Amino acid sequence: MSEERYEQITYAVADRVATVTLNRPEARNGYTRRMADELASALRAADTDQAVRVVVLTGAGKDFCVGADLAAGSAKGQGFTQKVDDETAAQVEAGTYQEPAGVVTRVLYAMNKPVIAAVRGAAVGVGSTMLLPADYRLAAHGTKFGFPFTRRGIVPEGASAWFLPRLVGLGRAMDWLVSGRIVPAEEALAAGLVTSLHDADKVLHAAYELAAELASKTAPVSVAVTRQLVYRMAWAETPEQVHRLDSRLVFDTVRGPDAKEGVKSFFERREPEFPGRVPRDLPGYLPWSDGGAS
Repeated sequence: MSEERYEQITYAVADRVATVTLNRPEARNGYTRRMADELASALRAADTDQAVRVVVLTGAGKDFCVGADLAAGSAKGQGFTQKVDDETAAQVEAGTYQEPAGVVTRVLYAMNKPVIAAVRGAAVGVGSTMLLPADYRLAAHGTKFGFPFTRRGIVPEGASAWFLPRLVGLGRAMDWLVSGRIVPAEEALAAGLVTSLHDADKVLHAAYELAAELASKTAPVSVAVTRQLVYRMAWAETPEQVHRLDSRLVFDTVRGPDAKEGVKSFFERREPEFPGRVPRDLPGYLPWSDGGAS
């Protein structure tokens, strides 16, 4: 196992899975600017590490994340209520400022590796919005989701107004975002926000089981391209643009080493050993290609 040191999260790699853990259990994993920066750093590290096939995102303690920590660390510039400095004011004026939730969701959106979130307890505010770009959201029974921004006099963050309607539909997203009410785990499951529900002490194990299946049975390049095809092309005006791109991709991939290994392993009744690696072997002609998570 390899491990890197952070202050408010932990990052570890084992068995081709990178685990990124929010690690402020004493504050119920309240979100700070430092945590945002550390999460973005760890996710980029996982995305560029060819040894990593899948990312598991979770939280230490009983809760995933109760939302922004409005007070803690403000004196040190880590919270959300500190005085705005000149640099931040200039970024706002120039249109380059990023609010802390979006710092993470934009990295998650651009990633080439699948992300599995394992959630329990409270997942409120940024605790919900940061989950939206994940590929799977596994939750414990009793988990509470919520987008309480209107109840705090602010607006939805993390590009959730873009992500949430695509997951649960416009009407339900409007209800959750406008009302700011708590969404029980069962409602989140029925709406499609949650992939599956588990006992609290088994949700992380379920995430690792899913991660192991993805790592052992899928081709990393195929997964990366498919993930971004869905994100970038699913809402194109017509299927023609998608058809032109996937025609080129199919032509190239069926003649490639991953496809040969996929067919060979199928007939030999064994697990595949795909030679392609991400980001090394991603097609260079993808219209969104920017070298991975940005």
